[in-house]
Amino acid sequence: MPGQLHVIAAPSGAGKTSLVKALMAREPGLRFSVSYTTRKPRPAEVDGRDYHFITPAEFERMIAAGEFLEHARVFDNYYGTGLAATRAALAAGERLLLEIDWQGARQVRSKLPEAEMIFILPPSRASLEERLRARSTDSDAVIRRRLQDSVGDLAHWREFDYVVVNDRFETALGELAAIVGGAGAALRAGRPEIAVLAKQLLG
Repeated sequence: MPGQLHVIAAPSGAGKTSLVKALMAREPGLRFSVSYTTRKPRPAEVDGRDYHFITPAEFERMIAAGEFLEHARVFDNYYGTGLAATRAALAAGERLLLEIDWQGARQVRSKLPEAEMIFILPPSRASLEERLRARSTDSDAVIRRRLQDSVGDLAHWREFDYVVVNDRFETALGELAAIVGGAGAALRAGRPEIAVLAKQLLG
């Protein structure tokens, strides 16, 4: 039986990382897709477990050879998902989770259209701003720019198959678990209340 790739994306401040961590703990059959990066390993990180750490030259060679399912440059470093390893894992029946941004999700869609795309939205603009402020010691100007970036990311929700609103954490976690478990029909992105919420968020 072929596996399944679940792609989860969200604007900054929507609470994606906490939800993904809790989902992985709840669903032992899921595993993270290990990405490639050109950044240096942090003290506790292990090559091949946390990331495949490679040089910028090797990363650029892989881009040229079409070896990535998706890749992006974030600040001064490259990040990417290996295409062959992903295809092999899916052929072996594995359930993979990929946590990326909407641009990465768009690249995945073009190469693996059968991947399930899940987008996480905050319940309100005020909540988004509150979360961005709570986790940051940045100046008001930086937070405003982050909020603007997040709102820009929100505009891409229609490119996803499913949308989860992270209002109450446990509810959102249950909805994510339902989607990856194949029971997410009620959480399709096209439901009317999501269009209403997105309009409010985009203001």
